[in-house]
Amino acid sequence: MKKVLLLFGLLALAGCVPSLQPLYTPEDLAFNPALVGVWAETNSPARWVFTKSGDQEYQLVYTDKDGKPGEFKAHLVKAGGQQFLDFYPAGSEPKLNDLYRAHLFPVHTFLLVRRIGPDLPMAMMDPDWLKKHLAEHPAALKHEPVEDGFVLTAQPKELQAFLVKHVDQAFGSVTTLLKVPAPAAPARTSAAP
Repeated sequence: MKKVLLLFGLLALAGCVPSLQPLYTPEDLAFNPALVGVWAETNSPARWVFTKSGDQEYQLVYTDKDGKPGEFKAHLVKAGGQQFLDFYPAGSEPKLNDLYRAHLFPVHTFLLVRRIGPDLPMAMMDPDWLKKHLAEHPAALKHEPVEDGFVLTAQPKELQAFLVKHVDQAFGSVTTLLKVPAPAAPARTSAAP
C-alpha cells in the first residue's frame, strides 16, 4: 500500500489527477483517424505518438523531453458535447522485478481535447482547482485522499457528468501539439534494362 500511495503522490507532483475508473463506457468511445500520427509539443523535444490499437483504442507512446518513453492505452471519449482523452499505462518497465511491478497500480488520466486537426490543443485537469473544490464540496465527486492529493474513485458516468459540468474550471491551461509530417517515401529509381 505504501508503494501505491507513493505512486499517487508522484502523479500529484507531476500535475496529474489519477482515477481508478475510466472516463468511458463502451458507448462513449469514438475513434478519429486524424489523431493517429506523431505530435510534438511546441518548443520541446517531447513526442506523442498515437497508433491504432483496436476499433476504438489507440496505443500512445509518450517520449518526454529527456527521451524517456512511456507506453499507454488511450481512448477518445465523447461526453456532453466535449471530447476527452483517457489514458493509462500499458507497458511494464522491464528493469523492475515482478514483486515491485505487482505493487504499482495503473490509473487513468484525463485530458480535455479541444479539437483534432493540424493542431491538437489539450488541457490536463487542474489538480489545485479540483483539490480546493473537493475540500469545499466533498460529496461532489467520489475520491479518496492520499499523501498530498487524492485519487478519484467515481464511476465513469459520474466522472463524465462532473467534468462536463465543470469543464471550464476543471482543466488548466491548454497545450497545443502540432502534427509532425510523415517522412516522404524515398524516390523509386528504376533499374536500367
